[in-house]
Amino acid sequence: MKLSNIALFTVLFFSTFLVVKAQEKQILFSVEDTPVYASEFKRVYKKNLELVKDENQKDVDNYLDLFIKYKLKIAEAKQLGLDKKPAYLREFEGYKKQLSTNFLSNNQVTEALVKEAYERLKYEVNARHILVRIDENAPESQVKLAEDEINKLRDRVITEGYDAVKSIHNGRTLFAEELGFFTAFKMVYNFETAAYQTAIGEWSQPFRTRFGFHIVNVLDKRENRGTVTVAHIMLTNNNEDKAQDAEQQITEIYKRIKQGESFEALAKQFSQDKSSSSNGGKLNPFSSGQLSSPIFEEQAFSLETIGQISEPFKSKYGFHIVKLLDRKTIDTYQNMEAEIKAQVKKDSRSSVISESRYNNLLSKYNVTVNNKDLDYFSSILNNQYYKRIWQAPKTLDSTKVLFTLGDTSYKYSDFAKYLENSQRKRQAQLPFNQLVSVHYRSFLEAKLIKYQEENLEFENEEYANILNEYRDGLLLFDLMETKIWNAAREDSLGLKNYFEANKQNYYFDKKLDVVIASSANKKDIKTVAKLLEQNKDIAQIKNQLNTEDEVNVSFIVDKVTLNHQALPSNFKAQQGVSKLFKHNNAYSVVKVNSIIPKQQKTFEEAKGKVISDFQELKEKQWLENLSKTYKVTINQDVLKQVKKDLN
Repeated sequence: MKLSNIALFTVLFFSTFLVVKAQEKQILFSVEDTPVYASEFKRVYKKNLELVKDENQKDVDNYLDLFIKYKLKIAEAKQLGLDKKPAYLREFEGYKKQLSTNFLSNNQVTEALVKEAYERLKYEVNARHILVRIDENAPESQVKLAEDEINKLRDRVITEGYDAVKSIHNGRTLFAEELGFFTAFKMVYNFETAAYQTAIGEWSQPFRTRFGFHIVNVLDKRENRGTVTVAHIMLTNNNEDKAQDAEQQITEIYKRIKQGESFEALAKQFSQDKSSSSNGGKLNPFSSGQLSSPIFEEQAFSLETIGQISEPFKSKYGFHIVKLLDRKTIDTYQNMEAEIKAQVKKDSRSSVISESRYNNLLSKYNVTVNNKDLDYFSSILNNQYYKRIWQAPKTLDSTKVLFTLGDTSYKYSDFAKYLENSQRKRQAQLPFNQLVSVHYRSFLEAKLIKYQEENLEFENEEYANILNEYRDGLLLFDLMETKIWNAAREDSLGLKNYFEANKQNYYFDKKLDVVIASSANKKDIKTVAKLLEQNKDIAQIKNQLNTEDEVNVSFIVDKVTLNHQALPSNFKAQQGVSKLFKHNNAYSVVKVNSIIPKQQKTFEEAKGKVISDFQELKEKQWLENLSKTYKVTINQDVLKQVKKDLN
């Protein structure tokens, strides 16, 4: 490249860079004297674009109107001093601390742990273990005894076999347990690691967890069962009086499926799982251990071929029939990464991340641990510490500096005070040098993390943006609660007047007291229609058309609205037996015993909806007043550029 081209490239690059940086500080509009920058508006617009279902709100002008109203509310909240309330400040600080954890981890260590977990999730391990239980903070003498004991047990189990040793189990200090199959995240990290690294048929070397010393024997390893997608028909058994009816009905439905009727059509007609019935009973995919019903899970995983249907079975939720729609092996790393990362941060693996973070902070802020300082504090401790009456000696050099973070120096007196406070807690009687080391680590780590958290807003732009959004969102919630929600709920006279003026909006929908019969056979439904016209009861009709081995017709007896799943959208409500119709791939007939007309709700019956509507009206009126109270100035040139950028 010629020098002239390099010079031209440099000029263009920095010109573009300066334009972008200048745009970040362009004021799109101001509320009184408070500027709102174009960069903030564009970032929020883009972030929320996919969440907005109303197409009108995707229009930049309409979204700007909403954003201005949002900023007017924030201005009002600050004017009222809501950002100074102790409750607000406490909640904000709590969120700030919670949010910061997502930005303060060591990403390289986290990524390595996530990848390792994914590889382990591909397999399930069947294992058993022997544990010598010991307190996490036990003194070295007890640790040594426990370590000797687990080594002896390992020698013995290898020589004599597990069956000869399992009698040591007492459920208190010694354990010998069969664990069954498990995968990543089901055990503490150290235990999981030993299990995955031990060959089938082998006993691991002794290792320690927070429970004590273990050895683990791996019996088998198998591939993860992956995920299944199933559809189900469910009849609830919440009412004990109707449990027998539900069991009989699920058996009838199963017979109809075996007779060749559509599983999906029967799910639409009868399944009481409202979240899936309209979709033919289809559920979201799930993996081992994901459901709260092991019975349902095992039935689903026992199905081997696509389209296979289980026999009726009972879970704690009711009676089910399950159809296998799809089976998949474990998902790709890309699709599972976010989920695994969240688990890693909750799991005992987090201690690995914490250790890495601590060491990184020591390096980042140039802090070193001086063993002479620790030796000094070990020398001034005595047995009064464990009696909780220890005090730092008066000879302590309180001005001597332990370490410095930014503009703050932490002195001998600070750590001495920390030790005095720590003796209030019950703790194992460790040797003084060990105790000082543990507490100094906690003291130093807490100060490092606090310093990093306090400066994170200035070091990380993404964190600053999220924090600012929450800050404003919390203010907005308090403001709406004070000005609109509580005010509307407590204005009893205003609510009743609003109800009286809008009574036509509050009513119970028309209902039908019905018998709905359905069958795959048109001829059978014709017979049912005739019998219903003759006022035959359901038991008589079932006896005539159904047999013990074959169910030709099923019934729903209930009070339903016109949008009930078993009725077609064009169903005409009139008393008597309807014409035959085909719906959800079945033939049906309806006997309407009576029509319960649309009824006006009383104030008490409509109160919840009245409050919501009244709040909406008050908010609209309030926003009109805010727009008159606070001057809003829009920079049209900047708005024009923003529209160009967003479009």
